[in-house]
Amino acid sequence: MTNRRALISWCLYDAANSAFPTVVTTFVFGAYYTQAIAVTPEDGAADWGLAVGLSAAAVAVAGPLLGAVADQGGRRKPWLAAFTAVCVVATALLWFAAPNPDSAIWALSFVALGLFAFELGMVFYNAMLPGLASDAYLGRISGWGWGCGYIGGLACLALSLVGFVQTDAPWFGVPIDEAMNIRAVMVLVAVWFAVLSLPLFLFTPDRRSTGLPFLAAARAGMGQIAGTIRHARQYAGLGRYLLARMVYTDGLNTLFAFGGIYAAGALGMDLAEVIQFAVALNATAGLGALGFAWVDDRIGAKPVIVISLLALIVFSTGLLLVESVVWFWVFGMGLGVFVGPAQAASRSLMARLAPRDMQTEMFGLYALSGKATAFAGPLLVGWVTAASGSQRVGMATIVVFFAIGLLLLLPVRERGVRAGRL
Repeated sequence: MTNRRALISWCLYDAANSAFPTVVTTFVFGAYYTQAIAVTPEDGAADWGLAVGLSAAAVAVAGPLLGAVADQGGRRKPWLAAFTAVCVVATALLWFAAPNPDSAIWALSFVALGLFAFELGMVFYNAMLPGLASDAYLGRISGWGWGCGYIGGLACLALSLVGFVQTDAPWFGVPIDEAMNIRAVMVLVAVWFAVLSLPLFLFTPDRRSTGLPFLAAARAGMGQIAGTIRHARQYAGLGRYLLARMVYTDGLNTLFAFGGIYAAGALGMDLAEVIQFAVALNATAGLGALGFAWVDDRIGAKPVIVISLLALIVFSTGLLLVESVVWFWVFGMGLGVFVGPAQAASRSLMARLAPRDMQTEMFGLYALSGKATAFAGPLLVGWVTAASGSQRVGMATIVVFFAIGLLLLLPVRERGVRAGRL
């Protein structure tokens, strides 16, 4: 295995970047946008879905190509550093999203740009995983990373709550007027991401450069993609897995994008209550990712994903049926326990299935599998919500994505040192 400092630094990056999806796209800024910037919550949900969907479509196109280019060039950290910087800057610029409809274009543009950079950064970050450990430990390393991510999201949310949201005297003298205390949370996320990502760039090893100039690597990368398409039959099992992940991850992405919006709109939870729920959800998800990390290496990643999807179907259905905030918390905590394992095991399964000399391209396809139809989930929720006038009906589409993804996953055969079979 790679040295301990390198592994900790790699996992710490998950804690750094998880503040962005947790605080910006899922809970705080999503709820702030629909409640304070959009004309109505329904308009806000539809606009948010469009922005997230367009960003996801751009990631689906760029991910595999840039991954193939990186495979040819060798190094991944320069790419990761560039996309990290873009995401940090885009997040900081959300400070200027004032609570009125005139700020809508600004807010949605930088949310979409930040999400684009975040997701492309994950292509290169995930592709580093197979080089850090043997197959026998991939489940643990991936699970530890996801666990650190949820801990990081939890910690950043807690700081947001204590320092800026649930206080009459926000830190650093930030005023409450014009929602400046809420907007200041975006600056906190940007600083959090920038600082905690540094250890990876300092201590986690990268592959050696092949010496190819960028244009030559780009040409070779496009050739590699063309070769992958021509020999697609050789990767049939991997293709089936990516198709299954594409569907169930669409459900997860939509859940993340609309979780805070649904809690605020359907159950009348205010922003502070949404953040409290998010803190608890991140805690259970982190515990789930850590707890199932060893299970992944013992019985295989695929069984962990199957168990998680079955649980997600049950708990998601419960969330949509309840009217009480108390029961919403109960089902939400159950949901959180299985979100982390589903994500961590998906990454470790990909690391085991991908050819060693095509890791970054394959993780680009992995990103594509999470984004190729990701525009469909948010758009579908937005359209169904607008057509039915009910956020509950719109959110019900998420359960369908989980069920279809599960059915598609079942024929996939996992290869691994200690992998079990279903």
